[in-house]
Amino acid sequence: MPAGPTTLTFTLMIYETVAAVDLGSNSFRLQVGRVVDDQIYVLDSLKEPVRLASGLTADKRLDTAAQVRALDALRRFGERLGGLDRGAVRAVATNTLRVAKNAVEFLPLAEEALGFPIEIIAGREEARLIYIGASHSLPMASHKRLVVDIGGGSTEFIIGKRHEPQLMESLYMGCVSYTQRFFPDRRIDKKRLREAQVAAAKEIELIAHDFQRLGWREAVGSSGSARAIADVLELNGMNPNGESGITRVGLDKLCALLIKAGSAEALDLPGIKGDRLPVFPGGVAIMTAIFEELNIERMSYAEGALRLGVLYDLLGRFHHHDMRDSTVSQFRRRYQVEGDQVGRVEATALSALTQLSEGSPSESDMQFLSWACRLHEIGISVAHNAYHKHGAYVLTYADMPGFSKKDQARLAMLVLGHRGKLEKLGAVPADDSAWNLIFCLRLAVLLHRTRDDRDLPAWRVVRSGNGFLLELPADWLVANPWTAAAFGEEANVWKQIGRDYVFRSKPVRKPA
Repeated sequence: MPAGPTTLTFTLMIYETVAAVDLGSNSFRLQVGRVVDDQIYVLDSLKEPVRLASGLTADKRLDTAAQVRALDALRRFGERLGGLDRGAVRAVATNTLRVAKNAVEFLPLAEEALGFPIEIIAGREEARLIYIGASHSLPMASHKRLVVDIGGGSTEFIIGKRHEPQLMESLYMGCVSYTQRFFPDRRIDKKRLREAQVAAAKEIELIAHDFQRLGWREAVGSSGSARAIADVLELNGMNPNGESGITRVGLDKLCALLIKAGSAEALDLPGIKGDRLPVFPGGVAIMTAIFEELNIERMSYAEGALRLGVLYDLLGRFHHHDMRDSTVSQFRRRYQVEGDQVGRVEATALSALTQLSEGSPSESDMQFLSWACRLHEIGISVAHNAYHKHGAYVLTYADMPGFSKKDQARLAMLVLGHRGKLEKLGAVPADDSAWNLIFCLRLAVLLHRTRDDRDLPAWRVVRSGNGFLLELPADWLVANPWTAAAFGEEANVWKQIGRDYVFRSKPVRKPA
């Protein structure tokens, strides 16, 4: 079968109902929305105060009690999501599961309880999604906005314009972690509050210069801590001149009242919900440090945050505006990848996958193989020697907007495996479809070793036993002894890991 160009096309699935699940460090939240004319209208919201971050032990392991609370909440969410298609639901986990050493063991249990896959996202990816959600809940404006989101275990800072984030950071400080660290017995005094503020200020100081240099006209807070503080200040008239949102004057008054009361529970003020009281002091300390370090006088509040951002990002994927494609294109430009060679390799690899799948490859496999083809040579910009290792390292640790940490790891594994020995991929399960993708990528790279546009012979690949069968014309192999030898070596590489790789020549038919 000739290796002709393969066009990467996917079935466009449009869902009327979509849902986002946010496994936050303080609360788990579910938001269900209806899609109408590229806008999302919220239909239902659920919140469970799981306090996941409070279950992190000193050695950064998630304790049993926190896991039980989390799984119970996810089962309830799963009941609400029953009947929704897998493609219409996106679940993301944030800081606590980023740092928990036993997250790998917990994640399958969580996915089983929810009934849908769960992505652990990086801090800057969380920031990107927060900004998208916040911007879609605010009036459209042409000026730059600073969005701040104090979560349970991390705080995200984003400057953006309209719906496009321009500068993003995530700091390891949150209302749960800071309350546990500085107010473990829930007692508040001037010394403890100041220690918490100073600790937060030291973190913010690391990013303050870059943010102030870019600048913004409007500061916006999102999520629980900002909402709780804004409610207290507004309902109790602490802001000057009856202003809404959060003000520096109002924060100073609130801190004085907290110190006087001695605890958040003793603060007899309307506006603080019961489930917010246990983490309120940590949120107030972080917010006052943000105002001080970034010279903010007033901050408004946005209803939308991570969950709404996840929904709009999901909507973009439906309409082929997938942020992951944009990220891959950006990486190709940044690392000066040779476009012609990538195009050759991608077309041949996708053709091979289509043959192996008998004409029906999965959309996910096609996407990952396409991305891996486009990025397999990014390591050359670092050094040609072992460039596949450099590329895999970059893809593992770089910020890749749109990709979960799990997706990045899979992409890095494909790039690492596209050349060299395969024993290094021993952790990949034997039945993982990644082996098909690795075979297709390695095959395409070998067929295009000359890096030019010469025609390929009529070749064919099929599944064979525990591996693959490759057929190439005998006369072509005779005319290309270098490549023929390389395929012989390739067969041995696969046999070293116990997989079949049958490489044989196909006789040339003589004219009748």
